[in-house]
Amino acid sequence: MSKEEKSDLRARTKVFALRIIRLYSSLPKLTHAKVVGKQLLRSGTSVGAQYREATRARSSAEFVSKIECGLQELEESAYWMELLADAEIVPLAKLSELLREAEELISIFVSSVKTAKRSG
Repeated sequence: MSKEEKSDLRARTKVFALRIIRLYSSLPKLTHAKVVGKQLLRSGTSVGAQYREATRARSSAEFVSKIECGLQELEESAYWMELLADAEIVPLAKLSELLREAEELISIFVSSVKTAKRSG
């Protein structure tokens, strides 16, 4: 991965976290919305942290481990967003761009793991 790609992904994961924070802040003050929202807040803000740790990995195995952790957090984030939509807490239309970004990041992370496993 080039320095430019790393920088772009670092920025994308941070923007993803900021969007998750804004979504959480906009949730209704209902108990069930806050419970699901806190789960999303935790997983969605963790993605960028996992990616940053991966960029500092001391080995290919450590890199793969951190990226796979970020991948788990992305999958979990998508789940919580789907739950918010299915429970009619947030309209799906409001979540569609954020869900699309989660799917794109998932694809990038999966590709990174495959590349690292082949070369490492």
